[in-house]
Amino acid sequence: MIRHIAIIRFREGLHAAEIESLLKSVHALQDQIEGILAVSSGASSSPENLEKGFTHGFVVDFVDAAARDAYLPHPAHVKVGQSLVAAAHGGIEGILVFNLAM
Repeated sequence: MIRHIAIIRFREGLHAAEIESLLKSVHALQDQIEGILAVSSGASSSPENLEKGFTHGFVVDFVDAAARDAYLPHPAHVKVGQSLVAAAHGGIEGILVFNLAM
């Protein structure tokens, strides 16, 4: 299994409804792309205050690396990714992505 983790620093002035819509679009990918086991998302709730401005994130669990690799160039993922980059503070600089092989 591959766990794909994305942490986002949304730009100031973005409304909560817009953020919710963006995260829902990530969840919708599970119905559009094969190999996705689960999607979860939300705002940070850490009491440690170590987020460094990154306020929200999501996790996509894939069956294996091949499923993750097929997801990356998939047109539905590209469209959602472009929307997230446009909403992030500083564009792509406002997004951190990390993958874990489990």
